[in-house]
Amino acid sequence: MITEILRGDNLSPAIDALKKGEVVAFPTETVYGLGADATNSRACQKIFEAKGRPSDNPLIVHVLDIKGLESVLAGSMPKAAAVLTEKFWPGPLTVIVPSNDTIPPLVRGFMPTVAVRSPSHLIARALIAAVNRPLAAPSANRSGRPSPTRVKDVWQDLHGRIPYIIDGGDSLVGLESTIVDLSVVPPLLLRPGFIGLEMLESALGERVLIPGAETPHKAPGMKYRHYAPRAPVIWINMREDHHIERAIVRLQKKFPNMALMAPGKWQRMHSGSFVTLGDTTEDMARQLFSGFRELDQRKPDAIVVVWEENDRGVGLAVANRLGKAAALEVKEEGPEKQVTE
Repeated sequence: MITEILRGDNLSPAIDALKKGEVVAFPTETVYGLGADATNSRACQKIFEAKGRPSDNPLIVHVLDIKGLESVLAGSMPKAAAVLTEKFWPGPLTVIVPSNDTIPPLVRGFMPTVAVRSPSHLIARALIAAVNRPLAAPSANRSGRPSPTRVKDVWQDLHGRIPYIIDGGDSLVGLESTIVDLSVVPPLLLRPGFIGLEMLESALGERVLIPGAETPHKAPGMKYRHYAPRAPVIWINMREDHHIERAIVRLQKKFPNMALMAPGKWQRMHSGSFVTLGDTTEDMARQLFSGFRELDQRKPDAIVVVWEENDRGVGLAVANRLGKAAALEVKEEGPEKQVTE
């Protein structure tokens, strides 16, 4: 298959393809998505085939607004869904609600619920409006790889596997959407994102819980290792500079060809491949996946990330992605944590 990159002002070929049951990669404010008509099971099967995605991993359905949510909802609108969509849509928030038969079981991961969001990116919204159908769209990458935040990331993973990629520039957020399960009481934060736990609780006026290991896998990213480059990722999760310095020295001895992602001050300690992380957690979120991809192309022995975990706002989301990508976590207290599948 020949893959064509389209400009944002030339959407007609992509719209026609979606109407005919094909898949198209397009930009959203979070990451690039790989979309198909969410009501067409065969079209959505092509998403799984192109990505190499397990069939029990549900897809997120993209709609324009609350009316789009109502069109796939079974029963009455949960009060929490009305509150959160009013406040945060369009934007990087996915809500999980009971599903009617509009959305095929394959798209829902064979669950009775469906994950729905309303993207704010103008190209994504133009596609949904023109196709006049909800679009199922996970991230536009090979399954398990870092999510794509640039059109070249999508090309790297999916050229020759899909007909069109729409170029909409770099993703604004850089991490996938927050996912909150509103089919249960109290709500569950299944995947942290740019809209943090505190923002959800403030809007709802109630606690939002973090799920346990026994929670059903209703959302993408819960069951399988995700976000990982080919090189093993080692996360230095420390606060004190002298501990970080010792960890970098020790890892350089173990991995002579290692790459480093860290605040700029640590570049003095590393003569090899280096990506500077920004000054804020939001900068870190935008740079994480592109940094993984940039360093991975240089074929290092390992990619070492220096970042101190925090659970405030988007910090919880960054920790979630690093935790799923990392093969090893190094902390100041206690033994190193070997991360397993």
